Formats: sequence, C-alpha cells, structure tokens
Amino acid sequence: MDSLPISSPTPQLNGRQRQPWNSFAPARVPTIFKRLTRFHQMDFELAAWQLTYLCISPKRVYRNVYFHKQTKNTWARDDPAILYLISACLCVSAIAWSVVYSYGFWKAIELAIVMILRDFLLFGCVVATIIWFFANRVLLSPPSHSTPEDAKVEWAYAFDVHTNAFFPLYLTLYLAQLFLVPIILKTRWICLFISNTLYLAGFAQYIYGIYLGLNALPFLVRTELLLAPLLPLFTGYIVSLLGFNVAQHVLPLYFGS
Repeated sequence: MDSLPISSPTPQLNGRQRQPWNSFAPARVPTIFKRLTRFHQMDFELAAWQLTYLCISPKRVYRNVYFHKQTKNTWARDDPAILYLISACLCVSAIAWSVVYSYGFWKAIELAIVMILRDFLLFGCVVATIIWFFANRVLLSPPSHSTPEDAKVEWAYAFDVHTNAFFPLYLTLYLAQLFLVPIILKTRWICLFISNTLYLAGFAQYIYGIYLGLNALPFLVRTELLLAPLLPLFTGYIVSLLGFNVAQHVLPLYFGS
C-alpha cells in the first residue's frame, strides 16, 4: 500500500505558485548592511548622482531599478555609499545646529549620532517595515501567467525607498530650516506661514518619494493609496494656519531648549 504524503503540494493559482504566509519575511541582514565596511567596492560618484537627481528628477533614479533587477536579480541596491553620504550630510547639519544652539563638542557629537541613528536609520527601519508589509499584503497584483514567481517587495528595497525619500526631507527640514530659524520663530503670521509651509513641503516630499519608489515596481497596483497621508497632512496644515507655529513647538522639543 502506498504511503501517504508527508506534506501537501503547494496550491497553484493561474500557473503561479501560491506563496506561504511566511514567504514575505525579510532577509535577516540586507546586502547593503553587510557591505558597510567594503569601502573599496563603493561607488560614491553614483551615489552623489542619485542624491542630485532625487531633488531634480526622482523618476530618473528609479529608471535604474529595472537595470539593477536584470543584472543582479534584486530590486534593492547593494552599495551602501549613499548611506555614508546622507550620514555625512547629517553630521554637517548637526554641527551647524550646534552652533545655532551653542552646543559644546560632545553635545554636537551626540546630536549627530541622534540624527543618524534615530532620525535616519531607526525611523527608516520602522517605515520600511510598514511599507514592506502594506505593499505585500495590499498592493500586489493578482496572480497571473505574466507575473513572475518572485513578485514581492523586498524589505531592503523598502528601506531604499525610505533612503531616497529622506534626502529631500533632509534638505528641507535639516538644512533650509536652519537658515530660516531667525524668521520662522517670530510671532508674526507670515513667519508662521513660512514655518508651516516648510514642514508641509518636507513631509509631502517624503510621502511622494515613498509613492514613487513603490510605483516603480511593475507588479504593484493601487500604489496611489500611498498618497493618502497627504490628505490629513494638508488638512492639518490648513488648520495650523489659524495660529499654530510648528517650528516654535518642534525645535524646542527636538533641541531641548
């Protein structure tokens, strides 16, 4: 008598295998983090080009995603050079903000560490996990013969999307705001308008950057849902113009003064 099979075969959907519930689990350590110490393999020139075009024409950066997938069979970048460039930019901002708030040497070092580890990396890991889970659960296109079996969003790619979206936010809130501090902290309404518009622009750029990153993947649908946070953001902006200066509340909270 034939023995019963130990495990049941994986069901098929329209020619494509149904992926188990845990198939979307992210890799333990993304390649970009494994190569943090391989400086001789990093292309800082390409990373600088990407940062430039993330501000000028972000869609052009995501056109290279298809080439990267064809050559390395992964959507996510494996070169951590861009992480070092953004970290260097945050260090420069930390020094400048330390001058504004009259911080000492060690306080400036602490501020740089907070900006890099908390604002950029930790916040990025949280956002990447959220959009990775949301994209794989909600935005994946229905299975079909034309859909590849590996059609899923990599966690490392979700972190890439955060990295790309973070740089315009950095230019707006970490750099431009620095030069506008003498204006945006005043009590006049026009100063309130400039302050709140600055924060609106920064977070709107970030949300739009997240949308562009996931919209570049051909197997995702309904990516316009990622623009939904713009509605409460803009609503809050309109309400804040009645007398709530965002910078007057955020900066003392952030810098503790």
